[in-house]
Amino acid sequence: MLKKEKKTILIVDDDFDYLFQMKTAIQDMGFEVITADTQKEAEAIIEKTRPDLAILDLMMENQDTGFILCHKIKEKYPQVPIIIASAVTAETGMLFDVTSEEEQDWIKADLFLDKGIRMDQLHKEINKLLKI
Repeated sequence: MLKKEKKTILIVDDDFDYLFQMKTAIQDMGFEVITADTQKEAEAIIEKTRPDLAILDLMMENQDTGFILCHKIKEKYPQVPIIIASAVTAETGMLFDVTSEEEQDWIKADLFLDKGIRMDQLHKEINKLLKI
């Protein structure tokens, strides 16, 4: 029987603790994980590697780093699903959603999650986006 190739997930976040927790949890789900903690590092990775899915923080070096990375990933790999996982709503009160076509058009993410999501819920969302 052929061994199924593991899907690769790129996680970009400037919070080292969160990045480590996410990496560990997602590896435990059976995925390969690549991490970056800056926009520049993430851009270098996507130049060489096509992830199967990306999970991005929104506010890193800049308020909109996650949006910039979304655009860059979608430009190079239009089919790669992107999840923005952010605490922006808790921190600023600003609400983002990607349920309308207009919002998806400028945000470019496939899903917007508030940080603090339960891992079983995240696993379901990843599987749904990867159509597993």
